[in-house]
Amino acid sequence: MSAKKSLSVYRCSNCGHVESKWLGRCPECGEWNSLRESQAIDPKADRAGETFPIPIGSIDPKTGERMSTGSAEMDRVLGGGLMRGSAILVGGEPGIGKSTLLLQIAAKAAAPGRVLYVSGEESPAQLRLRADRVGALREGLEVFCSGRLEAIKAALETLKPSLVVIDSIQTLHSEEAGAVPGTANQIKYCAQELTSWAKDRDAAIFLVAHVTKEGIIAGPKAAEHLVDAVLTFEQSEGEMRILRASKNRFGSAEEIGIYRMVEAGLEEVADPSGLFLVRRAGDMPAGVAVAAVHEGSRVILVEIQSLVVPAKAGFTRIYSERIDAGRVARVAAVLEKCTGLRFSDQDLYVNVAGGMRLGEPGIDLALAAALYSARSNLALPAASALAGELSLAGEVRPVRQMRRRARAAAALGLNLVLGPGGEEGEGKEWKVVVDARSALKILFGERKKGVVA
Repeated sequence: MSAKKSLSVYRCSNCGHVESKWLGRCPECGEWNSLRESQAIDPKADRAGETFPIPIGSIDPKTGERMSTGSAEMDRVLGGGLMRGSAILVGGEPGIGKSTLLLQIAAKAAAPGRVLYVSGEESPAQLRLRADRVGALREGLEVFCSGRLEAIKAALETLKPSLVVIDSIQTLHSEEAGAVPGTANQIKYCAQELTSWAKDRDAAIFLVAHVTKEGIIAGPKAAEHLVDAVLTFEQSEGEMRILRASKNRFGSAEEIGIYRMVEAGLEEVADPSGLFLVRRAGDMPAGVAVAAVHEGSRVILVEIQSLVVPAKAGFTRIYSERIDAGRVARVAAVLEKCTGLRFSDQDLYVNVAGGMRLGEPGIDLALAAALYSARSNLALPAASALAGELSLAGEVRPVRQMRRRARAAAALGLNLVLGPGGEEGEGKEWKVVVDARSALKILFGERKKGVVA
């Protein structure tokens, strides 16, 4: 075996472009004085640890077994547990509880051997105080506070942990990728190195990432392609937290996990079916409708609130943070076409009680009922719930698990459930509606005749 031959190359600290000689300006990104000398491996030299093609039938399937994270909600989102040799990217707003969640997982996960928690933002004393508060002390949990990738890799080789938490990927830096942490090249390089280590050692690794002002994970999209799952930790109103996956190679990306922030850390919410409903003593106000939402393997009843007011200066606007504004505009257009009630000269305000973000097609019918109720100033029946997708012709299209939605609503005392047909036994547990007109007739009866068009 020949020895590795060192070659001098010049790598841009901004974009990672490599040149064989020093240049004052990077030809790739145009940055001045960004080329730094580094060592490269001769491609003709032998590479230690190189793998070769093997028959798929000879691979031991036990190497792909899952291990519990100690959190049922996290296991649900990951598709049944944490896969060995996987890399998970977790993003969320500052202060939402990402570090608390992963420290609790590091302490409770059913990981054989040692667990390493790496922090580039906090001191060991700060981590110990948080661990005492949330009850995250366990034998075999090691803490290492550093932002140098080379030092972290040395610690990994020494401890050989089965579970690693990196908090956060933006604080890491390597001399090979430049001297400034947080750049696109640094994030990509450090994520690639740590992910490769985890897969080679059959360990699982969590990478914490910051988010931008728009709420998306900061850094290059290449970092998301390198990992096996991308999780987003969102804050609902008050102490509620929602964990959802936007990418998952080992399971469904439709599951969500729900937590409640308490004094002792993050507490799991096992049955969130009625968590986002608003309890009222009297009748429901106009502009409010309950939607039976199917998220992953659970049904959640949420309240959609709407307000319709005349537009000022002839310019209409839609204010909707939790439901896509394009969907609100489409449903309003369908209502205007089917009922003759004008929305094109109105400002539309839409909100979801509890702050949950909704993207499932089955909320269309409830959204239409809420908009119609707000525009006509007529309240829906107090014990009603709706589910169904609206076509551009106003038809109510089938949705997944309609029977489960109806049963979940009935369990919470909502005995008037409207939805599409298409399942065996339809009409016994909910009233079947074929279009928006028939749904509005059931909900509002003859009252809708008095609406000003």
